[in-house]
Amino acid sequence: MSIDLGRKSLEKAVKSGASYADIRIGELIDENLTVKNGIPEETSLSQTKGFGVRVMVTGAWGFAASVDLTGKEVEEVTQKAVAIAKASAQVKRSAIPWKKTAGKKDSFSTQMRKDPFKVPLEEKMEILMDADRALAKQSPHIKVSYSFFRSKQEKKLFMSTEGDEIRQQINWCGGGIMAVAIRNGEVQRRSYPSSFRGNFATSGYEFFQSLKLTEHAKQVGKEVVQLLGAEKCPSTVTDLVITGDQLALQIHESCGHPTELDRALGTEADYAGTSFLTPDSLNKIQYGSKIINIVADATAPHGLGTFKYDDEGTIAKKVYLVKEGMFVGYQSSRETSADLELKESSGGMRADSPLALPLIRMTNINLLPCDWKTEELIEDTRRGILMQTNRSWSIDDKRLNFQFGTEIGWTIQNGSKEKVVRNPTYTGMTPQFWGSCDAVSKDDWMMWGTPNCGKGVPGQIMYVGHGCSTARFRKIRAGLVK
Repeated sequence: MSIDLGRKSLEKAVKSGASYADIRIGELIDENLTVKNGIPEETSLSQTKGFGVRVMVTGAWGFAASVDLTGKEVEEVTQKAVAIAKASAQVKRSAIPWKKTAGKKDSFSTQMRKDPFKVPLEEKMEILMDADRALAKQSPHIKVSYSFFRSKQEKKLFMSTEGDEIRQQINWCGGGIMAVAIRNGEVQRRSYPSSFRGNFATSGYEFFQSLKLTEHAKQVGKEVVQLLGAEKCPSTVTDLVITGDQLALQIHESCGHPTELDRALGTEADYAGTSFLTPDSLNKIQYGSKIINIVADATAPHGLGTFKYDDEGTIAKKVYLVKEGMFVGYQSSRETSADLELKESSGGMRADSPLALPLIRMTNINLLPCDWKTEELIEDTRRGILMQTNRSWSIDDKRLNFQFGTEIGWTIQNGSKEKVVRNPTYTGMTPQFWGSCDAVSKDDWMMWGTPNCGKGVPGQIMYVGHGCSTARFRKIRAGLVK
């Protein structure tokens, strides 16, 4: 990635009238491997190279990008971005608020012991085949067995007219398994370590190995067959205990998205956009109970939203979104933080490729633990339902009303986990739901990686993280609403 190309772009932007400009030059490699019912279904390796130029002219943005990394193309694309900014300036309502910052020269790479792209394909496929066979042999009722691996590497150079010159390399990988069982028209699914996505971390191949997919296939197979004969989740108001893999999605949807400041300001309304956490509610709304502390932390080790600088050159940091139950902060950009007169950007601007415009994206949105142990939390619950692993979700465009379904549940009676129930669901309103939380465990707190968070038009897919553990919520509506 050429420093010279970056300088050429920035010089061209300034000469063409830009008051500010930045350029991101990047390369992404993405590998996907899947096995379904004993047969390799996908073995793909994709690569994206290119650059994106963002400029500000007369208080308006312009952006253009290309895959042609040549000096001539860089100058032409930069000129195009300037032309777009000048056109945008003709119809702008107000000038973009912008505070100049000191430029930085730095480099950063996420840690890994074993590069997944240097591991032979045969070795990775053998693990997936073994896990798939282990799932399938658990029961003749298992009609679909599925195992998968994914790794991604992103190299990028960020430069700006403020003097930034930042190189970063982000590496992540992970995987998972899933089984579908069918009997007498009943269809059930169980996944490990989480549904849809499995689990991922900014780490090397060692993280994928640590998942031990084949070793967990037996339990996955046992539980999916159990679900075929299990009773339906009761429709009742009860105490709800939610494990971390499900709570990660709850945090994602009902805290992560509504605290994105572009949504709160109404400038991003796609993918069920906008937010009930409007600017007039900052430091005024009680989002949850006193034990609820939620942070956006791009510095968390191994988090899928971990980096050192965002795509505006803002250094990664830990920012409180909810503190002792009070809504106290947003995920922001340099522009939106200045617009709301906040002290600084949270450092959350990211694009899913050098060809895309950066947006405010989640980093690692983490629910901080309390002093409970998971076992003690269950023992302290007289009557309730334990729910694990997401199966479905629905939430309104303001992120207030929601319904979640999980793959499996267990009734809790007098502090003991009892019988399995199928098709568990729960509903609620975001502030009331988090306000009912009275216990968060510490011993099973961990990072969960979500590699497919969608936002924007054209749509961008970003990878984000959620650190959380098992938590209890009092008097929640479970099952079908009567």
